[in-house]
Order: sequence, then structure tokens, then C-alpha cells
Amino acid sequence: MKEILALIDKLNKERQLTKDEWIKVLDGQCQETIDYAAKLAREAREPFYGKDVYVRGLIEFSNICKNDCIYCGIRKSNKNANRYRLTKEEILSCCKEGYELGFRTFVLQSGEDRHFSDEVLVDIIRSIKELYPDCAITLGVGERSKESYQYLFDAGADRYLLRHETASQELYSKLHPEELSLDNRIQCLYNLKEIGYQIGAGFMVGAPFQTNEHLAEDYLFLKKLNPHMVGIGPFIPHHDTPFADQPIGSLEQSLYCLSLVRIMLPAVLLPSTTALGTIHPKGREMGMEAGCNVVMPNLSPTEVRKDYLLYDNKICLGDEAAQARLTLERRMEAIGYRVVSDRGDSKNI
Repeated sequence: MKEILALIDKLNKERQLTKDEWIKVLDGQCQETIDYAAKLAREAREPFYGKDVYVRGLIEFSNICKNDCIYCGIRKSNKNANRYRLTKEEILSCCKEGYELGFRTFVLQSGEDRHFSDEVLVDIIRSIKELYPDCAITLGVGERSKESYQYLFDAGADRYLLRHETASQELYSKLHPEELSLDNRIQCLYNLKEIGYQIGAGFMVGAPFQTNEHLAEDYLFLKKLNPHMVGIGPFIPHHDTPFADQPIGSLEQSLYCLSLVRIMLPAVLLPSTTALGTIHPKGREMGMEAGCNVVMPNLSPTEVRKDYLLYDNKICLGDEAAQARLTLERRMEAIGYRVVSDRGDSKNI
């Protein structure tokens, strides 16, 4: 135990570990190490973000996807998915509602839907920027060419979310079809960063076949990439995928992994994800106590929220609805944090 705590102290001091040290820290997970890492994570976050919580208005504008990722509920081979695609007017309506609620970042997320060409997305991005010039636009629309990313950036997109899912080639091949490449996904992240986006990477915790050695590779990759945002959440199976019978990722392990990211990258934006709130009623509050500083309520039209189902039992109504922002504020205030109306740019520069 003393060795593990000493390694966490080393991480807090030097902001990096070797692969073998990462494996030891991950293997040494217990309540004492979880609590200690969370304490150091809160202390690491304080100089950069204090007690502020940034909110992002999430707009899931299409659940149509050309890919067939084995873990994902909107994979193209899922014939039971109720597919939808929002119009430009519907997206702008979501932004209008969100702006009035105090949101200053809109996250446009979708499956890899071929309908949304560069031209279509550029028109949407420019329209949002014209209406709300004080807002940031974050895109999460998958793997595209560097030229495409540049085109969208020039139109006004500020940030891009592209979870790498796993930095292990071995594990990546077990979670994805042959036509998808880890090398290409990582290249996309470097292309985005070179263009000037604030970028977000991240991984699942407790994915099928995942080991602590795989997770150690994730930390080494994130340290090298040095992204502006890191998205981590527990794996949750979807009933219409080959992983339907796999166990849910651990809440405790997810919180531990979040704290370790915050200690390694103190200035990074770290969301307390919907997946955390799905596996525990107070999961997002626990995420804040583990070092997070971002939440992403859903701005999508109520009638389609249930259809953007990447995993089972996803929160899509109630407190996850953007209209319940007041409830969210109260929940955060109850644990000593405050929700702010701010673009919330990353300080990890």
C-alpha cells in the first residue's frame, strides 16, 4: 500500500509515470488509494478552475452511422435502432433554447452520418456563430480528413471530441471492425490539434477484454498527446450488440481513473459523464469529487433523446434534460461547486 501511495505522490509531483508504475498504481486500486487520488485531484484542479463547473449543451443531431463498432448501440448493423436526423432548423432551435438557459458551449455530436458533408456542417456552424458569436462550438462527428477538419475549423468550430477508446492496438481490434484503424484515429487527433482545435480524447473503463496494462497505455498516450479535454466513462453494454452480456464497468475504477487523469494533467477539462450518472444516481457528483469540472446536459429534442442510445439505460430525461439546469445547479451547489455560464475554455495550453 505504501508503495502505491508513494507512486501517486510521484505522479502528483512529476505528472508522469512509467508503464510499469502505471500498472502498479492501477493494480493497487482500493478505497484508500481511490480516496487519496481524489484528494490530490481536487487540489490539482483548484488553481485552474476552483469550484467552477462548466456546462455544455449537448445536441445529438443524428444517430445514423456508417461504422459497426462492436460495443455501440447505434452501430450500422443494429436494425432495431430507430434512426433519426435533425434538420438545420431543429439544431438552431436547440441552440436558441440552450442560449436562453445560459449555455455558452454547444456540443454537436452524431454518428458518422454521410449526409452531413463538409458543406452541410459548415452552413450549420456558420449559422450558429452568426447568431451566438460569444459561444463555442464543439464537434463530435468522428474520423474525417485533415482537409475536412480544416474546413470546419475555418467555418468557426472551436473544439473537437474524438475519444481514442483505447491506445492498445490489440484491444482496439477486439472492439472495432477490421476497416477501422487505431493509427488513423490517433492521426486524426494529431491533425485536429495541429489545425488549432481544442481537442478531447478519452477511453472506456471496464471495456470487454481490457486489462490494467491496456489502461496504462492510455495514460502514456494521453500524456504524449496532451489534449485539452479528456472524456472517461464506464463501459455500459447495449442489448443489441455482441457485448450485450458483458458486465458494466466499475464506478470505483472509473472515479479512480478520472482522478489519475486530473493529477497527470491538472489543467485539462474533465467531464463527469452521463455514463457515470447512469450507473449511480449521484455518479456525476462523485465525478466532481474525483476531479471533474464539466457536465454536459442534453439539449436534443425530447422525442429523439431516447434514440441516441449508445448503451442501455442512458439518462435522457429528468435531470439530464437541459431544462432541468436549475436542478443541476442545486445538485452541484449541495457539494460545494457552482455552475457558471461561460465558454469554459481549457487552460491546458
